[in-house]
Amino acid sequence: MEGQEALEDVQATKFRLIYVIVIAEVSSAHRPQNGERWFSRRGVTAVFNPGSDIADNASAREVPATFGRSERRPDPAWEFGFAAFLRDSQPKEQLMDLFGRCRAGESAVDAMMRRVLMHALCGRVGDGLQVGPNVVLKHPETMEFGDCVFIGAQTVIQGRFDGVCKIGSHVWIGPQAYFDARDLVLEDYVGWGPGAKVLGSVHTGIPNTEPIIATGLVIKPVTVGFGADIGMNASILPGVHIGAHAIVGAGAVVTHDVPDYAVASGVPARVVRDRREA
Repeated sequence: MEGQEALEDVQATKFRLIYVIVIAEVSSAHRPQNGERWFSRRGVTAVFNPGSDIADNASAREVPATFGRSERRPDPAWEFGFAAFLRDSQPKEQLMDLFGRCRAGESAVDAMMRRVLMHALCGRVGDGLQVGPNVVLKHPETMEFGDCVFIGAQTVIQGRFDGVCKIGSHVWIGPQAYFDARDLVLEDYVGWGPGAKVLGSVHTGIPNTEPIIATGLVIKPVTVGFGADIGMNASILPGVHIGAHAIVGAGAVVTHDVPDYAVASGVPARVVRDRREA
């Protein structure tokens, strides 16, 4: 017990020292001027000028993009060999079971196994795929992924046995996203905010004497163009096309096409401006 307590004391002292160093570095990065006060927590600094609106004085900074400017790096050859061996030697059901076993893990080995198994399960997977914990795939054999794709934790990609799902290169998908991926295309450099969703199908509701979920299902293609950005918790409905370089605001419900370079927001979403206009 005494040895354990001593170890805990050493660890606590180390963490306190790290905290002091971080605060010292943050505080030296900005010297308040003209009556300003700085507030720092967890490495984020905000600067306030007493008597002014806080929102107008919160410190903001621009840093270079990281994921969007990352370069393709070929995966190790042995990973492709391992994936090919698994694909040729194991039935799909066994591969899905293996994917389930390493789904929740956060270790480097778990992440590597998710990547390898997606190479074995999917129609195509490029280099540099990153798959977060608890990602769910239905009918992965219908899915294609480009290079340098990031899939955030708890994302669900719901395919169909005769469907098509194509996700381009350098696509970033935030945590808890949902894709009805029965006829879906995300072109290169799409940003998909956390919790954003796409619905690609709808029940006819005919005849109206039947439960709606018992009526026919109409599948409509959904396409998100090159370089578009979909905000957090937005919803894209069946048949919608989002144009290249367009922005969909957080929480928007998109029921109609969004033109190239347009900014759309609201429920239902409406185009509020063109990004090419000042």
